[in-house]
Amino acid sequence: MADRTAPNCHLRLEWVYGYRGHQCRNNLYYTAAKEIVYFVAGVGVVYNTREHKQKFYLGHNDDIISLALHPERVLVATGQVGKEPYICVWDSYTVQTVSILKDVHTHGIACLAFDLEGQCLVSVGLDSKNTICVWDWRKGKVLAAAPGHTDRIFDISWDLYQPSKLVSCGVKHIKFWSLCGNALTPKRGVFGKTGDLQTILCLACAKDEVTYSGALNGDIYVWKGINLTRTVQGAHGSGIFSMNACEEGFATGGRDGCVRLWDLNFKPITVIDLRETDQGYKGLSVRSVCWRGDHILVGTQDSEIFEVVVHDRNKPFLIMQGHCEGELWALAVHPTKPLAMTGSDDRSVRIWSLIDHALIARCNMEEPIRCAAVSTDGIHLALGMKDGSFTVLRVRDMTEVVHIKDRKEAIHELKYSPDGGHLAVGSNDNSVDIYGVVQRYKKVGECIGSTSFITHMDWSTDSKYLQTNNGSGRRLFYRMPSGKEVTNREELKLVQWASWTCVLGPEVNGIWPKYSDINDINSVDANFNNQVLVTADDYGLVKLLRYPCIKKGAKCKKYLGHSAHITNARWSHDYQWVITIGGADHSVFQWKFVPERKSKEALHIAPQESLADSNSEESDSDQSDVPEMDSEIEQETQLTYRRQVYKEDLPQLKEQCKEKHRATAMKKRERAPGSRVKLHFIHGYRGYDCRSNLFYTQAGEIVYHVAAVGVVYNRQQNTQRFYMGHDDDILCLAIHPLKDFVATGQVGRDSSIHVWDTEMLKPMSVLKGFHQLGVCALDFSADGKRLASVGLDDNHTIVLWDWRKGEKLSAMRGSKDKIFVVKINPYLPDKLITAGVKHMKFWHKAGGGLIGRKGNMGKTETMMCAVYGWSEEMVFSGTCTGDICIWRDMFLMKTVKAHDGPVFSMHALEKGFVTGGKDGIVALWDDTFERCLKTYAIKRAVLAPGSKGLLLEDNPSIRAISLGHGHILVGTKNGEILEVDKSGPITLLVQGHMEGEVWGLATHPHLPLCATVSDDKTLRIWDLSPSHCMLAVRKLRKGGRCCCFSPDGKALAVGLNDGSFLIVNADTLEDLVSFHHRKDVISDIRFSPGTGKYLAVASGDTFVDIYNVMNSKRVGVCKGCLNYITHLDWDKRGKLLQVNTGAKEQFFFEAPRGKKQTIPSTEVEKIDWSTWTCVLGTSVEGIWPVISEVTEVTAACLSNDRKVLATGDDLGYVKLFRYPVKGKYAKFKRYVAHSAHVTNVRWTHDDSLLVTVGGGDTCLMIWAHEPEGHREFKQCDSEESDIESEDDGGYDSDVTRENEITYTIKALSSNMRPMTGVKPHLQLKEPSVDERQGVVRPPVSRALPQPEKLQTNNVGKKKRPIEDLVLDLVFGYRGNDCRNNVHYLNDGADIIYHTASIGIVLNLTTSCQSFYIEHSDDILCLTINQHPKFPNVVATGQVGDTGDMSATSPSIHVWDAMTKQTLSVLRCFHSGGVCSVSFSATGKLLLSAGLDPEHTVTIWKWQEGAKVASRIGHTQRIFVAEFRPDSDTHFVSVGIKHVRFWTLAGRALLSKKGVLSTIEDARMQTMLSVAFGANNLTFTGTISGDVCVWKEHILVRIVAKAHTGPVFTMYTTLRDGLIVTGGKERPSKEGGALKLWDQELKRCRAFRLETGQIIDCVRSVCRGKGKILVGTRNAEIIEVGEKNAACNILVNGHMDGPIWGLATHPSRDVFLSAAEDGTVRLWDIPEKKMLNKVNLGHPAHTISYSPEGDMVAIGMKNGEFIILLVASLKIWGKKRDRRSPIQDIRFSPNSRYLAVGSNENAVDFYDLTLGPQLNRINCCRDIPSFVMQMDFAADSNSIQISTGTYKRLVYEVPSGKPVTEQSHIDRITWASWTSILGDEVVGIWSRNTDKADVTCACVSHSGLNVTTGDDFGMVKLFDFPCPEKFAKHKRFLGHSAHLTNVRFTSGDRFVVSAGGDDRSLFVWRCVHAPH
Repeated sequence: MADRTAPNCHLRLEWVYGYRGHQCRNNLYYTAAKEIVYFVAGVGVVYNTREHKQKFYLGHNDDIISLALHPERVLVATGQVGKEPYICVWDSYTVQTVSILKDVHTHGIACLAFDLEGQCLVSVGLDSKNTICVWDWRKGKVLAAAPGHTDRIFDISWDLYQPSKLVSCGVKHIKFWSLCGNALTPKRGVFGKTGDLQTILCLACAKDEVTYSGALNGDIYVWKGINLTRTVQGAHGSGIFSMNACEEGFATGGRDGCVRLWDLNFKPITVIDLRETDQGYKGLSVRSVCWRGDHILVGTQDSEIFEVVVHDRNKPFLIMQGHCEGELWALAVHPTKPLAMTGSDDRSVRIWSLIDHALIARCNMEEPIRCAAVSTDGIHLALGMKDGSFTVLRVRDMTEVVHIKDRKEAIHELKYSPDGGHLAVGSNDNSVDIYGVVQRYKKVGECIGSTSFITHMDWSTDSKYLQTNNGSGRRLFYRMPSGKEVTNREELKLVQWASWTCVLGPEVNGIWPKYSDINDINSVDANFNNQVLVTADDYGLVKLLRYPCIKKGAKCKKYLGHSAHITNARWSHDYQWVITIGGADHSVFQWKFVPERKSKEALHIAPQESLADSNSEESDSDQSDVPEMDSEIEQETQLTYRRQVYKEDLPQLKEQCKEKHRATAMKKRERAPGSRVKLHFIHGYRGYDCRSNLFYTQAGEIVYHVAAVGVVYNRQQNTQRFYMGHDDDILCLAIHPLKDFVATGQVGRDSSIHVWDTEMLKPMSVLKGFHQLGVCALDFSADGKRLASVGLDDNHTIVLWDWRKGEKLSAMRGSKDKIFVVKINPYLPDKLITAGVKHMKFWHKAGGGLIGRKGNMGKTETMMCAVYGWSEEMVFSGTCTGDICIWRDMFLMKTVKAHDGPVFSMHALEKGFVTGGKDGIVALWDDTFERCLKTYAIKRAVLAPGSKGLLLEDNPSIRAISLGHGHILVGTKNGEILEVDKSGPITLLVQGHMEGEVWGLATHPHLPLCATVSDDKTLRIWDLSPSHCMLAVRKLRKGGRCCCFSPDGKALAVGLNDGSFLIVNADTLEDLVSFHHRKDVISDIRFSPGTGKYLAVASGDTFVDIYNVMNSKRVGVCKGCLNYITHLDWDKRGKLLQVNTGAKEQFFFEAPRGKKQTIPSTEVEKIDWSTWTCVLGTSVEGIWPVISEVTEVTAACLSNDRKVLATGDDLGYVKLFRYPVKGKYAKFKRYVAHSAHVTNVRWTHDDSLLVTVGGGDTCLMIWAHEPEGHREFKQCDSEESDIESEDDGGYDSDVTRENEITYTIKALSSNMRPMTGVKPHLQLKEPSVDERQGVVRPPVSRALPQPEKLQTNNVGKKKRPIEDLVLDLVFGYRGNDCRNNVHYLNDGADIIYHTASIGIVLNLTTSCQSFYIEHSDDILCLTINQHPKFPNVVATGQVGDTGDMSATSPSIHVWDAMTKQTLSVLRCFHSGGVCSVSFSATGKLLLSAGLDPEHTVTIWKWQEGAKVASRIGHTQRIFVAEFRPDSDTHFVSVGIKHVRFWTLAGRALLSKKGVLSTIEDARMQTMLSVAFGANNLTFTGTISGDVCVWKEHILVRIVAKAHTGPVFTMYTTLRDGLIVTGGKERPSKEGGALKLWDQELKRCRAFRLETGQIIDCVRSVCRGKGKILVGTRNAEIIEVGEKNAACNILVNGHMDGPIWGLATHPSRDVFLSAAEDGTVRLWDIPEKKMLNKVNLGHPAHTISYSPEGDMVAIGMKNGEFIILLVASLKIWGKKRDRRSPIQDIRFSPNSRYLAVGSNENAVDFYDLTLGPQLNRINCCRDIPSFVMQMDFAADSNSIQISTGTYKRLVYEVPSGKPVTEQSHIDRITWASWTSILGDEVVGIWSRNTDKADVTCACVSHSGLNVTTGDDFGMVKLFDFPCPEKFAKHKRFLGHSAHLTNVRFTSGDRFVVSAGGDDRSLFVWRCVHAPH
């Protein structure tokens, strides 16, 4: 039979012709060794020009499209395309991988660049966002990522002169990036007027923030900072594709075929025009340049590489050529010489010398070439064209012989006959034409009959036959030269074929995979001499197979390199080489053939080949010599551990179900029971499908796992302790080298690994996020720092972890086949091995990836276990056939027979090994596996007397083995754990059921015993007293599902799966009687109470049989059920049976006849039931969970005192309910230990224990029961109920507002005012009168000069424009919806707080403010770092849009409060914003909580910008999350009906809800604040004013009414532990809103805040030395002295906004503001404080000073206006003529009139000379919309009004008549200008005001500038007038969205701006231009 193994010979890549110039740029460099590095197809090439040698990097699996050279010029980074593309960093000298970077980009990696040090690498993806990613490439770790741009990015570069700065460019943009923390922040380059906005193709950075970039039009754009400063016009004729910087200057290359050199200041040095050189041609286009010293490398679009020597630049050397763009299909080899001919769609035919590796001839044709053939004598070369013609050339000089066109469609294949007489030409027209060569290619025959296009042809050796393949997969034969089809297959039997290039036929069946009909193999060529076959396919694989290969799915060797489809493959004439050509990559690969005898010597060849040299795993079903698969392994390989429902998904499911059941859920639910259970002992060990999972700990205890529990067993005391952190089956366990920590991996959709401490049973670290379905193997490194894990996903992903940090170091797909074991090399922790089904792989770490090689072993065997030996290269592995394989590096040295059947476990000792196998034998070996020193057989005979049970059979299969403490520890497949003494006796320690579900469970009526029966066909009796052992076991002929003790305990009934049941003696387990009346499973069996006269037997075929036990007769059958029966119960009298069925029906039958009864539910409850194990009925209605669609309650049992009902369900939960469980969704206590479904639960006779059995986990668990009243306070390990408490959690208006507020993102804000109409910059300008009448005025007008637009008051003689605004003062503090945001700095010298988007530091002695202004949007939270190592470090979190890591994402800034230096920026996924920040005890970690729908909590290492861990926090709003002041791992979060206690374990966040049940009637309220005390005490302030005191996570005390209203803030003083609380409270004699408490929160002292408010509401507190700092809801910050309780108000602000009204004093630097909060406040700029405030009692809307400054007019929201006298603040007059808000109010310049503009589309005039009764004298009508701003003319005779329809109107004063004459309006001089409308200010409207508007403006008193405010919160400064659209301006950020007003103070010294959303006033100092 043909050999089905892969051939022993192989191919080695020797040369690649070509260079990838198309669609790639900047991909050609000199390395440090002066070699040239570039790429082609999927191969990185290092070309040594001096020696003319190539080396190849083959680590990619698809086209490479980007390349970067490390600054030291040895390492290279390359990026590829693909669905999951990755980046490889490799060494150009050894061509080995150094690091793999993966899992971030999709589609492909477009650009790469190293930074100056070479530590960081930046990459740009091809995804729709063009993601930019910065890597620490050695670790394979992402440092930062951000969306790059909406369009393609072409180049990216680090600024080599400034750290952490990058520049990227691309389609119509250039961006300048800065990297800080994990944030990449872009600034767009400003093209301005200097150059056109266009596509930038390449760039280079220079000193002093200068960047040079090449543009699409051939100009060089020079940038300084982010501004375009100059352009070098016409540097190239068209696009500049490449720019390269070196020591001497810059080289650029363009599409015009020129290379230009420039000096360091970008002055031109020289031009090299490659088109004009000898080798040049029209259309040459440069894609890449590299300049080093006097050499320049140039790569072109057409795949050439030139080398130019600078001083001889007219003679470039052409050092590499390849085909140009277009598919490459044609390939032919010369029959006698080492030449290959190729022809391509680029219309060229080329001849390559295979010896010189060079192009020796080239000829261009008229048409694209699709196939080629050389005549037998080597004289003619025939080329088939795409248009259906073919041409024959002389090879010698490439001259044409003939050109024939007989076909219209492409020629696919042509071949000369072996005798040289004929040429066969196959075309797309389904036919082959035969031409006579000697008759000058006259057509002599035609082969027809094919129904599809011709793909392949071969001649017979005698030239009499031709075989063809066509596109539909048919193989046809023709007689030659006539072309007649041969139908009689007999005559073909003896035909010998001259060549074999067909893909169909029995000889090449093996090239196709089994069971598939795909046609992706494009080319085949057979080497008859060496009996090998080469194939080329669509996936870029070259395969080597044996020839002939007859059976499908033959083994092969595979070679990667071509990226996409390979179109052709041919052997050279002497079979030395294989030539393959790529279609899309149009490259030619030359492979050296290494025959068998040579490949033995070639074992030392570069291991590169073995990377791809896979013995393909397609199939081995036909291998005759395959050993029989062991049944156990077979079984295990097929386990997938898939779950219908994963525990992780329960919260979402619950949420969905809750929606459905809202109504029911709100009803009062039954409360949870008072008693609880605690896991006491587990009978069971998971041996049937896990191995090597049993170890001795440091303390000599034994650690193993079963179900979802890690067990630590003490063999001296026979007790167990449990690690309960997992929530599903544990599948593997590994022990730390120090034997104190253990790692366990579990099943799960996103499965986790826990590393835990065997003493404390606490998790040290939880690792998750990388394995799907489950974790099946683990191993610690020898130093204990690393952990390797293998997942159960289809690729069996391998992950290497730094487990303490919880960081993934590397990951890789392991193998398609199941992996059983992973081991880290004890000597080199970067190496590891994996072994499993049919493979053994050797891996080493490379950055974020792992590189694996298969072990060389001839026949592949399945490995079950493996260990490292006594040196780094020795590995020993155990196979499924019982051999031990001994490996050195990757090579199998020898095998030793060790066991009969598989070797399941092995363990390395100091001097030797121990192995255990399926044969039940433990063997000890010496250190070379030469001798077996000793064997121990596991037999009943040698069982020691102290054993805790019985061996079920001799020689059980051994699954785990471990040594220590003078013993050998053995775990068996049957679930036994044994200890073998070195001298021979064996002690059984723990045992459980074997594989198979356990369902049957019964407890003894008066002894502490129970019986179980399982599908493993055993019945077992267990002792529940302290001896915890199995007393008896009996094998059954079938598995069983139920059992029951008789009332006297003497008999035991057992129901079996085949429909029979038996009654046995309960002591001896011998048969008493048996029956077989049913066919289906017996599902439940019950003796009647009392004497046990009757036995009820329920079966799966819907009947219950009743037997009389005394006479062994069946006396009744209960009929009428429609479905299988699940549960049975008798009543106390033994007369009535209750039955449950699988369809959730409940039936009643009368015994003994079985008559069906109907009983109303009210009566059922009155019946006295002997037992209750049913799950249906009103008395247990509440046990069904909210998500009952996905889970069944499988079992229930009522305690004998009838108080507690225990249930078990499909999700593995054991729950306790208070009985009776009426009403839906009762509360419960819940326990997780079983992994899958709990099949049965039973109480013991005295209720002291609860016994449960698990289905899939085969466990019997014993729980100790603590009834109610046993109230010693213990750690509570139950979790509470599913649905959050229905109590409403309390109400407070301030809390509700804070919870429901949606923060606007400035960039997305919309109109503040309800405007209508067309915006000014979109309105068409009306022609002036002159234009209408066609008058042309002379240029020098004789008319009077146009008057001033503006009366320029109180400015000195020389008018100076204003150049800049500097923020000087801010009046405001964000207290009304933010908390805990005022802190002391520098021992109380400064305070820090925030408003809008600025952080403010206020020096208390000088009252000077300084500002942090880097935030792009509103700050929501602030905290300071209290660790002495980080003085004055502040973190602030801001509002943001979605968390897509772009510039509008929410972020946290960490900064130095004194220098205002940004230390780190953390972009985060908290979409919406960051609402709480807190530093850890060491100050190194930062905790943040988000406003996103999941309310995520995240922990950061803020200095690195690295996210440590993140987790969904709560379904509702979290207000505060704070670290414990003494911890880096513990923190507490509080929010709406929520308090959680969190622990950071590695990278995982574990949390516990607060447990309230310890205090009677405590209910979960909304928690608002948190503080901490010693000994793990936590205090939380609630909405009701109580403070809860927690110990760990359990409520121990409530401080009732600490405040009368909500406790909004709490502060823990670190130095003395005193706690400050702040709340909402009315000031009284005893109490105040501020209190200082002792450390236990027992005694307090209250302080009153003298604010004069009716209710004080404190939002922030902080305690310094002897002083307390308080921030209030009313925007005040107050300092309170602790001794004298004196209050000092430091900061004032408006408490509610917007601040609509703003007026500056005509001559002094004071100003007034009027706001929604009903106050008018007077502010003094030089004194930096509020001078006065007046409470008006109504919201105020506008305010204005009279021209002399002696009166003030205030317009109110209710339509009233008031005039005050400034000196006395007395009211001079008030009036209300309107009902809607007054929008603006103005005194005329002559002080005579008052104009009042309102929302009622009117302006009213009042004459002030008529006295204070204020009668209206006139009004302006016909105003189309509401009035916004008004300005008087300087002569008081007219007024201009801006309105809500974007129209500006002018009226006469006081008549109110409209002025329409434009020429008249143009001549008015205005007293002030605050209008946002008018031709003079069209330029203030920006392009992006489609949603939002300019809201206010003010022209300076000098009349030279106008400042504006808008809905985006920007203050802008323009020149005045600005009639041109989109005028130039400066922007000033800081306000939140919606500015309401802006004004210049007198003398233009300051600008004051008033905020809408931020309720703050900003004072900006004006910087005037110098004279």
